[in-house]
Amino acid sequence: MKWWKTLVMTAALITTAGSLAACGHEKKNANGKIEIEFFNQKKEMSGTLTKIAKNFEKENPNIKVNVVSVPDAGNVLKTRVLAGDIPDVVNIFPQNIDFQEWAKAGYFADMTDQDYLHNLKDGYPEQFAINGKVYNAPLTSNSYGFYYNATVFEELGLTPPKTWTEFEQLKQEIIAKGKIPFALAGTEGWTLNGYHQLAWATVTGGFKQANAVLRFSKPNYLTLDNPDMQRDIRRLDLLRGKGAAQKNWEGAGYNDAITAFANGTSLMMANGSWALAAVKQQEPSFKIRTFAFPGDKPGESMAVGSADLALSIAEDIDDAHKAAANKFVAYMTTKEAMQPYYDVDGSPCAVKGVEQEGKIPELEGITSLTFTEHQMIWLQKEWLSENDFHQLTADYILDGNKKALVENLNAFFNPMKADVKDQEE
Repeated sequence: MKWWKTLVMTAALITTAGSLAACGHEKKNANGKIEIEFFNQKKEMSGTLTKIAKNFEKENPNIKVNVVSVPDAGNVLKTRVLAGDIPDVVNIFPQNIDFQEWAKAGYFADMTDQDYLHNLKDGYPEQFAINGKVYNAPLTSNSYGFYYNATVFEELGLTPPKTWTEFEQLKQEIIAKGKIPFALAGTEGWTLNGYHQLAWATVTGGFKQANAVLRFSKPNYLTLDNPDMQRDIRRLDLLRGKGAAQKNWEGAGYNDAITAFANGTSLMMANGSWALAAVKQQEPSFKIRTFAFPGDKPGESMAVGSADLALSIAEDIDDAHKAAANKFVAYMTTKEAMQPYYDVDGSPCAVKGVEQEGKIPELEGITSLTFTEHQMIWLQKEWLSENDFHQLTADYILDGNKKALVENLNAFFNPMKADVKDQEE
């Protein structure tokens, strides 16, 4: 996003925040019950979460949970934070810079000593600790890689690639057999965020190495002569070229790409574990499977993901509401709550006791890497923003302008590099 767009959006948010602040952030009891708000950003799971909340209410008749799901939830949440109107319990992504800054500013309650964190996989909450304190209970992790049509793969004698060279060869084999390799959403660059981040991670060697090149290098570090840049372009080029994607992919959105894969038009789709529910809703007639982003050598494949359903509690609420919020979060860290969630969502679950092995075979090609060294956290954990990265990725897939890609990457990361020491002109 250009600086002037950021300024306009910020002004709009502040204006809206002022209006909300004037209304105040009142906590009301309904029929003698303590009423808490659960702000959800997993809109596709709203129905399941509402059922889970109802089950919690049955066990806790003095607490009412209002599950709130709204369009454009991320920006709505930013507006509410600016207004000081933070929901009691928030599904928020702890890898994002917004959360990190808000936690540092004291907007969320310290969970470090809460017993319910012991219900999660050892060390997982601590991955998102801020200054040694935990402000979030990460219940699931998303995972990003490639969906593929296993039925047609088997019919054509194709196998998932284990190396990058094999992936390039696979694309050409699919085209040669008269099929379309990829389902793309040209108008929604965020769908390729994971693809481009994994390109950089597999090229450089991982999370730290990728951000060393992108985020913590000197300004204007990237050039067309840079070997890592050249290898990144090679990976982006896999999605380009005649016959690489479905017809009219340039104007396609997220749902269009889902449809192109689900109806068998395209044999592969780069996407996250969150997309499985949308694919299955279209009742595809083939077996769905997944594979991870291949590296240069076998065994170097990677996935990317991070906390997905992850809960924080507002700090500035009264003791009664905070106790109710903690009770609800504690319930959400149990198998009773999260088994039905996992059975629908399919994203790897950090809650101990949730039965997962073999239950979602469609995703095992990528989720088998979750909670291992082969799945990295999203690179934007150390960025100050990410939207422009989405757009510059989509722009390159659309036009193939290598010079513009380099310029856009430098323009995106340069403002973040004020803390890089010994900068050179």
